[in-house]
Amino acid sequence: MVTRVDVDQCPYEIAKLFPCLFGQPSVQLVPNASNVLASGQALKIGVVLSGGQAPGGHNVISGIFDYLQGRCKGRILYGFRGGPAGVMRGKYVILTPEYIYPYRNQGGFDMICSGRNKIETLEQFKQAQETAMKLDLDGLLTIDGDLKSKEVPTSFGFDTACKIYAEMIGNVMVDARSTGKYYHFVRLMGRAASHITLECALQTHPNITLIGEEVAAKKQTLKNVTDYIVDVICKLSGLGYNYGVILIISKLLPDTSELFAHHYFLYYLVPSISTYRIAPRSWCLEKEIDTSVSGVVELLPPAIQEQLLLERDPHGNVQVAKIETEKIFIQMVESELQQRKQAGAYNDEFMGQSHLFGTLKMCLPSNFDATYCYALGYGAGALLHSGKTGLISSVIEEWTVGRTTLTSLMDREATRYVIEATCIKALYNPWHLYGM
Repeated sequence: MVTRVDVDQCPYEIAKLFPCLFGQPSVQLVPNASNVLASGQALKIGVVLSGGQAPGGHNVISGIFDYLQGRCKGRILYGFRGGPAGVMRGKYVILTPEYIYPYRNQGGFDMICSGRNKIETLEQFKQAQETAMKLDLDGLLTIDGDLKSKEVPTSFGFDTACKIYAEMIGNVMVDARSTGKYYHFVRLMGRAASHITLECALQTHPNITLIGEEVAAKKQTLKNVTDYIVDVICKLSGLGYNYGVILIISKLLPDTSELFAHHYFLYYLVPSISTYRIAPRSWCLEKEIDTSVSGVVELLPPAIQEQLLLERDPHGNVQVAKIETEKIFIQMVESELQQRKQAGAYNDEFMGQSHLFGTLKMCLPSNFDATYCYALGYGAGALLHSGKTGLISSVIEEWTVGRTTLTSLMDREATRYVIEATCIKALYNPWHLYGM
C-alpha cells in the first residue's frame, strides 16, 4: 500500500523544467492485508545502468526482477545494454531467471553493462521515446549516480568501499609502525563530498585526515594545510615518533581557498574550454584567470595545471582522480620541513610514501550492500506497480521502503560549462565532530 508523505517545495526554476513531476508528494510503502495491487497485471519494464560501477548494482536488478516475477504475471523486464545509449539505440536483452542467476550478489555492472552517455538533446529524447513506445514500456528504472541526501541515507556500495579501504589503511598503519620511518600519504576517492574519507578515518584513526568540507569552510590555503601537516609532524618528532598516516580526499585541491573560485569559474569559460582545448596553458592563465589565482596555479606541476585548466570528464567535472594530490603535499611538506630543519625546529629525516586507493567498482558487495540493494530494487518494482513515477527508491530507518521525489533533490548547478538541473551533492556538514 502507498501512503502520501509531505515534502518541501522545490525551487521555482525546477518547477518550470519538470511541470509534470514538480509538487508531487513522496510516498511510503506500508503493509496492508488487502491485495491493493493487481497481481495479474502484465508490466513491461526497462532497466538501465548509468555512470560508474558500484558494488551491489546487480542486486538492484535482481530485486526488481523478483518483485515482478512474484507479483506481476506475464511481466517482461528489458535490460538496456551499455547505459543510456542502449535506450536511445534500442539495444536490450530480455532478462530471465537463468540470465540473472550468475550475477546475484556479484560486483560490477557487467550483467547489462553501464555507460556515461546522457539523454539531453531533443533528438536523444526522441530516440528514447521511440524505444519506449516500440517496446510498449510501462516504466523505465535507472540505476545511477550518488544521490545521498537526507531522504536517501546512503549510496549503495558505500559500506563495501569503506570496509575495504579501512582494511587497506590498517595494513599501511601496521607497516608504518613496523618500519618507524615513513609518513604515508593516502589518497581516497571522492569528489565534492568527503563521506568515504571521514568514515575510514572514524574506523582507523589516522594521524591526520584532510576533509574537503573543512578546508573549504575554514577557507584554508595550500600553505595553511601544509603548515598544519608540518606542525603535526614536528610535534610527533618531539615525542619520538617519525612515522604516521595521513588521509586525503581526492578533491581536496580545488577546495583550497586559492583554487576554489577558480575551479567554479572555469565552468563558465565556454569559448576558452571548447575552442582552445589544445592551446598553451599560458593563454588561459594570462587572459582568463585572475592574477592572484594564476600565481598559485603556476606553482603547481604542469600536469596538475592542465587538469585544472583544460581536461574535463563527459559531465564537465575536473578529473580529480587524475590529480596526484598526495604527491603535491609530500613535496610541499618536505620543502617546509627543510626550512624548519635549518631553523632548528625539526631534527628528523622526513620520508614520504604516496598511495592511491582507487575505485572499488567490481568488488563483491558486503552483506549490508547486497541486502540494501536488493531492497532498493524490490521497492522500485513496487513503486512502478503502483503507477508511481519521478521517484527515487529509498530504504530508511527500520528498512522502511519508499519514497523520495526526484525534483525534491534537484537544484540548478554549473555542469559542463552551462547551468543545468542536477541532483545536488550532499556535502558533509558536521565534519567538526571528527575532531571531538
